[in-house]
Amino acid sequence: MLSETLVEGLENYRIGPKIRALRSERGLGLAQLGDHTGLSAGMLSKIERGQVFPTLPTLLRIAMVFGVGLDHFFADGAARPVVEVVRAKDRLRLPDQMRGDPGYYFESLDFPVPARKLNAYLAQFPTKADPSQPHRHDGAEIVYVISGRLELSIHGGIELLEEGDSVYFDPSFEHSYRNAGDDPCSAMVVVTPDTAE
Repeated sequence: MLSETLVEGLENYRIGPKIRALRSERGLGLAQLGDHTGLSAGMLSKIERGQVFPTLPTLLRIAMVFGVGLDHFFADGAARPVVEVVRAKDRLRLPDQMRGDPGYYFESLDFPVPARKLNAYLAQFPTKADPSQPHRHDGAEIVYVISGRLELSIHGGIELLEEGDSVYFDPSFEHSYRNAGDDPCSAMVVVTPDTAE
């Protein structure tokens, strides 16, 4: 069973309508296409209506009938706005480091989007945790504190951020984060694409 995020991602390619358009251009009925592909007319109908997503071998069989490559079904024909919904249940929660106690956990908020212009993360900072490992990268970074208190150490200074505060900074200077309160802290972190670590 595919998750809602995967279904929405596949629907954006409009594979079914592209197959129907090719079939109409060639004047083929579902049964005729079925004869060429070995698929039943009922299955082809479900694929065209988006009720079923074909496997790559199945899609290749269909593509070969029409003399197109697989890229025909995945190329972006008409310019459409990029809209990707990432369901909370589909996100992975990862620690900032694999060894030792993590300074924070993060979840990507935009992982399915190709060629992103920014990367956004939900970060959660445990109470009584050590500061995260100092790190640096090119680009720009913005942190918005959703709840709790967050300490940002950067370039020898410390910025204390309360709930609702935000900070923009140059992350090419070494920086780290730490939960500065007795309650859990969460924040949204946005960085430029080539800076995500």
